[in-house]
Amino acid sequence: MQTLSVPQGSFQLSLFPRRPKETLRAWDAADEYLLNHLSELGLLADSPRILIINDAFGSLMTALHVWQPTLISDSWLAHEATRANFIDNGLDQDSVHLNTSLDWPTVSQDLIILKIPKSLAMLEDQLIRIRALMGPDTRLIAGGMVKQIHSSTLQLFEKHIGPTQTSLAQKKARLILPELDPTLPAHSSPYPSRYTLEGSDLELMNHAGVFSRDSLDIGTRFMLEHLPVNPRFKQILDLGCGNGVLGIVSAQQHPEAELTFVDESFMATASARDNFQRAFENQRQARFINTDCLSGIAPESTDLILNNPPFHQQNVVGDFIARQMFKQARQVLRSRGELWVVGNRHLGYHLMLKKLFGQCQTVAANRKFVILRAIKR
Repeated sequence: MQTLSVPQGSFQLSLFPRRPKETLRAWDAADEYLLNHLSELGLLADSPRILIINDAFGSLMTALHVWQPTLISDSWLAHEATRANFIDNGLDQDSVHLNTSLDWPTVSQDLIILKIPKSLAMLEDQLIRIRALMGPDTRLIAGGMVKQIHSSTLQLFEKHIGPTQTSLAQKKARLILPELDPTLPAHSSPYPSRYTLEGSDLELMNHAGVFSRDSLDIGTRFMLEHLPVNPRFKQILDLGCGNGVLGIVSAQQHPEAELTFVDESFMATASARDNFQRAFENQRQARFINTDCLSGIAPESTDLILNNPPFHQQNVVGDFIARQMFKQARQVLRSRGELWVVGNRHLGYHLMLKKLFGQCQTVAANRKFVILRAIKR
Protein backbone atom coordinates (compact mmCIF):
# COMPACT_ATOMS: atom_id res chain seq x y z
CA MET A 1 0.00 0.00 0.00
CA GLN A 2 0.99 3.62 -0.54
CA THR A 3 -0.40 6.74 1.13
CA LEU A 4 -2.39 9.35 -0.76
CA SER A 5 -2.36 12.61 1.23
CA VAL A 6 -4.85 15.23 0.02
CA PRO A 7 -7.00 17.90 1.69
CA GLN A 8 -9.74 15.31 2.23
CA GLY A 9 -7.39 13.15 4.34
CA SER A 10 -4.71 10.46 4.10
CA PHE A 11 -5.64 7.10 2.60
CA GLN A 12 -3.85 3.78 2.11
CA LEU A 13 -4.38 2.73 -1.50
CA SER A 14 -3.35 -0.25 -3.61
CA LEU A 15 -3.70 -1.33 -7.19
CA PHE A 16 -5.95 -4.27 -7.99
CA PRO A 17 -5.33 -7.10 -8.42
CA ARG A 18 -2.76 -7.07 -5.65
CA ARG A 19 0.71 -8.10 -6.80
CA PRO A 20 3.82 -8.74 -4.70
CA LYS A 21 6.38 -5.92 -4.67
CA GLU A 22 4.08 -3.57 -6.57
CA THR A 23 5.82 -0.27 -7.31
CA LEU A 24 3.02 1.52 -9.20
CA ARG A 25 0.57 3.78 -7.40
CA ALA A 26 -3.22 3.46 -7.39
CA TRP A 27 -3.57 7.12 -8.35
CA ASP A 28 -1.91 9.63 -10.64
CA ALA A 29 -1.13 13.35 -10.52
CA ALA A 30 -4.47 14.14 -12.15
CA ASP A 31 -6.29 12.55 -9.20
CA GLU A 32 -4.30 14.73 -6.80
CA TYR A 33 -4.93 17.82 -8.92
CA LEU A 34 -8.68 17.17 -8.98
CA LEU A 35 -8.91 16.65 -5.21
CA ASN A 36 -6.86 19.76 -4.45
CA HIS A 37 -8.95 21.80 -6.89
CA LEU A 38 -12.22 20.66 -5.29
CA SER A 39 -10.93 21.70 -1.89
CA GLU A 40 -9.64 25.08 -3.06
CA LEU A 41 -12.97 25.99 -4.67
CA GLY A 42 -15.05 24.74 -1.73
CA LEU A 43 -17.16 22.58 -4.01
CA LEU A 44 -17.67 19.93 -1.33
CA ALA A 45 -19.17 22.16 1.36
CA ASP A 46 -22.85 21.59 0.69
CA SER A 47 -22.97 17.76 0.54
CA PRO A 48 -23.37 17.72 -3.23
CA ARG A 49 -24.59 14.80 -5.31
CA ILE A 50 -21.32 13.60 -6.86
CA LEU A 51 -20.78 11.41 -9.92
CA ILE A 52 -17.25 10.10 -10.57
CA ILE A 53 -16.43 8.61 -13.97
CA ASN A 54 -13.43 6.41 -14.89
CA ASP A 55 -11.78 6.28 -11.45
CA ALA A 56 -9.27 3.54 -12.25
CA PHE A 57 -8.59 2.13 -8.78
CA GLY A 58 -10.99 3.96 -6.50
CA SER A 59 -8.67 6.73 -5.31
CA LEU A 60 -11.24 9.49 -5.96
CA MET A 61 -14.06 7.39 -4.55
CA THR A 62 -12.06 6.68 -1.39
CA ALA A 63 -10.98 10.28 -0.85
CA LEU A 64 -14.54 11.55 -1.35
CA HIS A 65 -16.27 8.72 0.53
CA VAL A 66 -17.92 11.10 3.02
CA TRP A 67 -20.18 12.39 0.21
CA GLN A 68 -21.17 8.85 -0.90
CA PRO A 69 -20.39 9.43 -4.59
CA THR A 70 -21.49 7.20 -7.44
CA LEU A 71 -18.86 5.61 -9.69
CA ILE A 72 -19.39 4.99 -13.40
CA SER A 73 -16.77 2.65 -14.84
CA ASP A 74 -16.46 0.15 -17.66
CA SER A 75 -13.90 -1.78 -15.61
CA TRP A 76 -14.74 -4.72 -13.36
CA LEU A 77 -11.30 -4.25 -11.84
CA ALA A 78 -12.10 -0.63 -10.96
CA HIS A 79 -15.15 -1.81 -9.03
CA GLU A 80 -13.14 -4.43 -7.17
CA ALA A 81 -10.31 -1.99 -6.48
CA THR A 82 -12.76 0.49 -5.00
CA ARG A 83 -14.25 -2.14 -2.71
CA ALA A 84 -10.79 -3.35 -1.63
CA ASN A 85 -9.53 0.17 -0.89
CA PHE A 86 -12.67 0.96 1.10
CA ILE A 87 -12.03 -2.14 3.22
CA ASP A 88 -8.36 -1.26 3.72
CA ASN A 89 -9.33 2.19 4.98
CA GLY A 90 -12.09 0.92 7.27
CA LEU A 91 -14.82 2.60 5.25
CA ASP A 92 -18.44 1.47 4.97
CA GLN A 93 -18.89 -0.51 1.77
CA ASP A 94 -22.63 0.15 1.88
CA SER A 95 -21.86 3.77 0.96
CA VAL A 96 -20.24 2.67 -2.31
CA HIS A 97 -22.42 3.13 -5.39
CA LEU A 98 -20.78 1.25 -8.27
CA ASN A 99 -22.40 1.48 -11.70
CA THR A 100 -21.27 0.03 -14.98
CA SER A 101 -20.61 2.12 -18.07
CA LEU A 102 -24.10 1.20 -19.29
CA ASP A 103 -25.92 2.01 -16.03
CA TRP A 104 -26.12 5.78 -15.56
CA PRO A 105 -28.14 7.86 -13.09
CA THR A 106 -31.38 9.40 -14.31
CA VAL A 107 -31.36 12.51 -12.10
CA SER A 108 -29.20 15.60 -12.47
CA GLN A 109 -25.93 15.80 -10.55
CA ASP A 110 -24.37 18.65 -8.60
CA LEU A 111 -20.74 17.74 -9.31
CA ILE A 112 -19.40 15.48 -12.06
CA ILE A 113 -15.75 14.45 -11.96
CA LEU A 114 -14.44 12.85 -15.16
CA LYS A 115 -11.08 11.17 -15.64
CA ILE A 116 -10.25 11.33 -19.35
CA PRO A 117 -10.59 7.85 -20.91
CA LYS A 118 -8.09 6.44 -23.39
CA SER A 119 -10.37 6.51 -26.44
CA LEU A 120 -12.14 9.48 -28.01
CA ALA A 121 -15.10 7.22 -28.74
CA MET A 122 -15.56 6.49 -25.04
CA LEU A 123 -15.12 10.16 -24.19
CA GLU A 124 -17.75 11.24 -26.70
CA ASP A 125 -20.21 8.62 -25.51
CA GLN A 126 -19.66 9.72 -21.90
CA LEU A 127 -19.96 13.45 -22.63
CA ILE A 128 -23.29 12.87 -24.38
CA ARG A 129 -24.52 10.96 -21.32
CA ILE A 130 -23.09 13.62 -18.97
CA ARG A 131 -24.90 16.41 -20.82
CA ALA A 132 -28.24 14.79 -19.94
CA LEU A 133 -27.31 14.94 -16.22
CA MET A 134 -26.29 18.61 -16.16
CA GLY A 135 -28.54 21.31 -14.78
CA PRO A 136 -27.79 25.03 -14.70
CA ASP A 137 -25.77 24.69 -11.47
CA THR A 138 -23.94 21.42 -12.28
CA ARG A 139 -20.15 21.63 -12.23
CA LEU A 140 -18.20 19.34 -14.56
CA ILE A 141 -14.48 19.04 -13.92
CA ALA A 142 -12.29 16.68 -15.95
CA GLY A 143 -8.71 15.66 -15.34
CA GLY A 144 -6.00 13.71 -17.06
CA MET A 145 -2.33 13.57 -17.78
CA VAL A 146 -1.11 16.10 -20.33
CA LYS A 147 -0.24 13.33 -22.81
CA GLN A 148 -3.91 12.24 -22.79
CA ILE A 149 -5.36 15.67 -23.57
CA HIS A 150 -5.27 16.81 -27.20
CA SER A 151 -7.07 19.39 -29.29
CA SER A 152 -9.52 16.66 -30.34
CA THR A 153 -10.28 16.05 -26.64
CA LEU A 154 -11.15 19.70 -26.04
CA GLN A 155 -13.19 19.86 -29.26
CA LEU A 156 -15.49 17.16 -27.91
CA PHE A 157 -16.08 19.18 -24.73
CA GLU A 158 -16.83 22.26 -26.84
CA LYS A 159 -19.20 20.28 -29.06
CA HIS A 160 -21.21 18.56 -26.34
CA ILE A 161 -20.89 20.73 -23.20
CA GLY A 162 -19.85 24.29 -24.05
CA PRO A 163 -16.95 26.75 -23.79
CA THR A 164 -13.93 24.96 -22.38
CA GLN A 165 -10.77 26.09 -20.69
CA THR A 166 -7.81 24.15 -19.36
CA SER A 167 -5.74 24.71 -16.24
CA LEU A 168 -2.02 25.12 -16.03
CA ALA A 169 -0.18 21.82 -15.94
CA GLN A 170 0.94 20.41 -12.59
CA LYS A 171 3.15 17.33 -12.39
CA LYS A 172 2.28 16.67 -16.05
CA ALA A 173 -1.45 16.70 -15.23
CA ARG A 174 -4.08 19.15 -16.39
CA LEU A 175 -7.72 19.95 -15.62
CA ILE A 176 -10.43 20.61 -18.21
CA LEU A 177 -13.00 23.17 -17.08
CA PRO A 178 -16.05 23.39 -19.36
CA GLU A 179 -19.12 25.59 -18.89
CA LEU A 180 -22.54 24.33 -19.92
CA ASP A 181 -24.02 26.06 -22.95
CA PRO A 182 -27.73 25.16 -22.83
CA THR A 183 -28.22 26.41 -26.39
CA LEU A 184 -26.00 23.68 -27.84
CA PRO A 185 -28.01 20.97 -29.61
CA ALA A 186 -28.21 17.66 -27.75
CA HIS A 187 -26.54 14.92 -29.80
CA SER A 188 -27.42 11.25 -29.97
CA SER A 189 -24.53 8.93 -29.31
CA PRO A 190 -23.09 7.24 -32.42
CA TYR A 191 -22.58 4.19 -30.24
CA PRO A 192 -23.13 1.33 -30.23
CA SER A 193 -21.76 1.03 -33.74
CA ARG A 194 -22.19 -1.92 -36.10
CA TYR A 195 -20.33 -3.53 -38.96
CA THR A 196 -20.74 -6.74 -40.93
CA LEU A 197 -18.02 -9.35 -40.57
CA GLU A 198 -16.33 -9.64 -43.94
CA GLY A 199 -17.20 -12.77 -45.88
CA SER A 200 -20.31 -13.45 -43.78
CA ASP A 201 -23.72 -12.09 -42.90
CA LEU A 202 -22.77 -11.74 -39.22
CA GLU A 203 -23.43 -8.19 -38.02
CA LEU A 204 -21.36 -7.17 -35.01
CA MET A 205 -22.51 -4.56 -32.50
CA ASN A 206 -19.88 -2.70 -30.50
CA HIS A 207 -20.28 -0.34 -27.56
CA ALA A 208 -17.97 2.68 -27.40
CA GLY A 209 -15.45 1.07 -25.04
CA VAL A 210 -14.88 -2.09 -27.08
CA PHE A 211 -11.50 -2.67 -28.72
CA SER A 212 -11.55 -2.23 -32.50
CA ARG A 213 -15.19 -1.15 -32.42
CA ASP A 214 -15.44 0.14 -36.02
CA SER A 215 -13.88 -2.76 -37.91
CA LEU A 216 -12.27 -6.14 -37.38
CA ASP A 217 -8.73 -5.79 -36.04
CA ILE A 218 -6.04 -7.53 -38.06
CA GLY A 219 -4.97 -9.88 -35.27
CA THR A 220 -8.49 -11.22 -34.81
CA ARG A 221 -8.90 -11.49 -38.59
CA PHE A 222 -5.77 -13.64 -38.75
CA MET A 223 -7.03 -15.83 -35.88
CA LEU A 224 -10.39 -16.35 -37.61
CA GLU A 225 -8.57 -17.82 -40.59
CA HIS A 226 -7.03 -20.52 -38.36
CA LEU A 227 -9.63 -21.32 -35.69
CA PRO A 228 -9.38 -24.95 -34.55
CA VAL A 229 -12.29 -27.28 -35.26
CA ASN A 230 -12.56 -30.53 -33.29
CA PRO A 231 -15.69 -32.36 -32.09
CA ARG A 232 -14.06 -33.02 -28.72
CA PHE A 233 -14.24 -29.29 -27.91
CA LYS A 234 -17.44 -29.33 -25.83
CA GLN A 235 -16.62 -26.35 -23.61
CA ILE A 236 -15.15 -23.32 -25.40
CA LEU A 237 -14.10 -20.08 -23.74
CA ASP A 238 -13.37 -16.73 -25.42
CA LEU A 239 -10.93 -15.02 -23.04
CA GLY A 240 -10.75 -11.23 -23.36
CA CYS A 241 -13.73 -11.60 -25.66
CA GLY A 242 -14.27 -8.02 -26.83
CA ASN A 243 -17.31 -8.13 -29.11
CA GLY A 244 -17.22 -11.94 -29.01
CA VAL A 245 -16.43 -12.61 -32.66
CA LEU A 246 -13.90 -15.42 -32.00
CA GLY A 247 -16.29 -17.27 -29.72
CA ILE A 248 -19.27 -16.73 -32.00
CA VAL A 249 -17.52 -18.10 -35.09
CA SER A 250 -16.18 -21.01 -33.03
CA ALA A 251 -19.71 -21.67 -31.79
CA GLN A 252 -20.90 -21.83 -35.40
CA GLN A 253 -18.19 -24.42 -36.09
CA HIS A 254 -19.10 -26.42 -32.96
CA PRO A 255 -22.91 -26.60 -32.82
CA GLU A 256 -22.91 -28.85 -29.73
CA ALA A 257 -20.42 -26.83 -27.69
CA GLU A 258 -21.19 -24.61 -24.71
CA LEU A 259 -19.65 -21.14 -24.95
CA THR A 260 -18.34 -18.83 -22.26
CA PHE A 261 -17.31 -15.22 -22.95
CA VAL A 262 -15.05 -13.51 -20.40
CA ASP A 263 -13.84 -9.92 -20.28
CA GLU A 264 -12.95 -7.26 -17.73
CA SER A 265 -14.98 -4.67 -19.66
CA PHE A 266 -18.73 -4.42 -19.08
CA MET A 267 -19.22 -2.97 -22.55
CA ALA A 268 -17.33 -5.91 -24.07
CA THR A 269 -19.52 -8.61 -22.51
CA ALA A 270 -22.66 -6.60 -23.29
CA SER A 271 -21.57 -6.39 -26.94
CA ALA A 272 -20.68 -10.10 -27.04
CA ARG A 273 -24.03 -11.04 -25.50
CA ASP A 274 -25.98 -9.00 -28.05
CA ASN A 275 -23.92 -10.36 -30.96
CA PHE A 276 -24.28 -13.97 -29.81
CA GLN A 277 -28.03 -13.69 -29.33
CA ARG A 278 -28.52 -12.18 -32.78
CA ALA A 279 -26.17 -14.69 -34.44
CA PHE A 280 -28.18 -17.59 -33.06
CA GLU A 281 -31.55 -15.82 -32.94
CA ASN A 282 -31.83 -16.50 -29.19
CA GLN A 283 -31.92 -20.26 -29.88
CA ARG A 284 -28.63 -20.98 -28.13
CA GLN A 285 -27.34 -20.15 -24.66
CA ALA A 286 -23.92 -18.94 -23.51
CA ARG A 287 -22.33 -17.49 -20.38
CA PHE A 288 -21.01 -13.92 -20.20
CA ILE A 289 -18.72 -13.18 -17.27
CA ASN A 290 -16.91 -10.07 -16.07
CA THR A 291 -13.83 -10.90 -14.03
CA ASP A 292 -10.06 -10.48 -13.83
CA CYS A 293 -8.67 -12.80 -16.53
CA LEU A 294 -10.10 -16.20 -15.47
CA SER A 295 -10.56 -15.57 -11.75
CA GLY A 296 -13.54 -17.50 -10.46
CA ILE A 297 -13.76 -19.89 -13.44
CA ALA A 298 -13.84 -23.52 -12.33
CA PRO A 299 -10.57 -25.49 -12.73
CA GLU A 300 -10.44 -28.19 -15.40
CA SER A 301 -13.76 -27.08 -16.90
CA THR A 302 -12.83 -26.11 -20.45
CA ASP A 303 -11.62 -27.87 -23.62
CA LEU A 304 -10.59 -24.86 -25.72
CA ILE A 305 -9.62 -21.30 -24.82
CA LEU A 306 -9.29 -18.64 -27.53
CA ASN A 307 -7.26 -15.60 -26.54
CA ASN A 308 -6.12 -12.32 -28.08
CA PRO A 309 -4.50 -10.86 -24.94
CA PRO A 310 -4.31 -7.13 -24.26
CA PHE A 311 -0.94 -5.63 -23.41
CA HIS A 312 -2.15 -2.95 -21.00
CA GLN A 313 -4.33 -2.49 -17.93
CA GLN A 314 -5.81 1.01 -17.81
CA ASN A 315 -2.76 3.10 -18.83
CA VAL A 316 -0.14 0.62 -17.63
CA VAL A 317 1.59 -1.26 -20.47
CA GLY A 318 3.20 -4.66 -19.92
CA ASP A 319 2.93 -8.42 -20.37
CA PHE A 320 1.59 -9.09 -16.86
CA ILE A 321 -2.00 -9.56 -18.08
CA ALA A 322 -0.94 -12.09 -20.71
CA ARG A 323 1.09 -13.97 -18.10
CA GLN A 324 -1.88 -14.13 -15.77
CA MET A 325 -4.20 -15.19 -18.59
CA PHE A 326 -1.88 -18.02 -19.67
CA LYS A 327 -1.30 -19.23 -16.11
CA GLN A 328 -5.00 -19.29 -15.28
CA ALA A 329 -5.85 -20.82 -18.66
CA ARG A 330 -3.69 -23.82 -17.78
CA GLN A 331 -5.65 -24.23 -14.55
CA VAL A 332 -9.03 -23.93 -16.27
CA LEU A 333 -8.23 -26.33 -19.12
CA ARG A 334 -9.00 -30.03 -18.83
CA SER A 335 -6.37 -32.63 -19.67
CA ARG A 336 -5.64 -32.35 -23.42
CA GLY A 337 -7.36 -28.98 -23.43
CA GLU A 338 -5.91 -26.38 -25.77
CA LEU A 339 -5.06 -22.69 -25.48
CA TRP A 340 -4.88 -20.82 -28.79
CA VAL A 341 -3.30 -17.37 -28.68
CA VAL A 342 -2.83 -14.66 -31.31
CA GLY A 343 -0.34 -11.88 -30.65
CA ASN A 344 2.30 -9.64 -32.12
CA ARG A 345 5.40 -11.63 -33.01
CA HIS A 346 7.74 -9.47 -30.94
CA LEU A 347 5.90 -10.05 -27.65
CA GLY A 348 7.51 -13.44 -27.05
CA TYR A 349 4.37 -15.24 -25.92
CA HIS A 350 5.82 -18.56 -27.10
CA LEU A 351 8.44 -18.40 -24.35
CA MET A 352 5.80 -17.89 -21.66
CA LEU A 353 3.69 -20.74 -23.02
CA LYS A 354 6.63 -23.15 -23.24
CA LYS A 355 7.48 -22.43 -19.63
CA LEU A 356 3.90 -22.98 -18.44
CA PHE A 357 2.81 -25.86 -20.68
CA GLY A 358 6.16 -27.52 -21.45
CA GLN A 359 5.61 -27.02 -25.17
CA CYS A 360 4.17 -24.55 -27.67
CA GLN A 361 3.38 -24.99 -31.35
CA THR A 362 3.32 -22.21 -33.93
CA VAL A 363 0.16 -22.74 -35.97
CA ALA A 364 0.58 -19.82 -38.36
CA ALA A 365 2.58 -16.63 -38.69
CA ASN A 366 2.77 -13.59 -40.89
CA ARG A 367 4.93 -10.47 -40.84
CA LYS A 368 3.19 -9.07 -37.75
CA PHE A 369 1.27 -11.80 -35.92
CA VAL A 370 1.74 -15.33 -34.73
CA ILE A 371 -0.85 -17.91 -33.68
CA LEU A 372 0.27 -20.26 -30.93
CA ARG A 373 -1.17 -23.50 -29.60
CA ALA A 374 -0.43 -24.94 -26.17
CA ILE A 375 -1.88 -28.25 -24.96
CA LYS A 376 -2.32 -29.17 -21.31
CA ARG A 377 -0.75 -32.55 -20.76
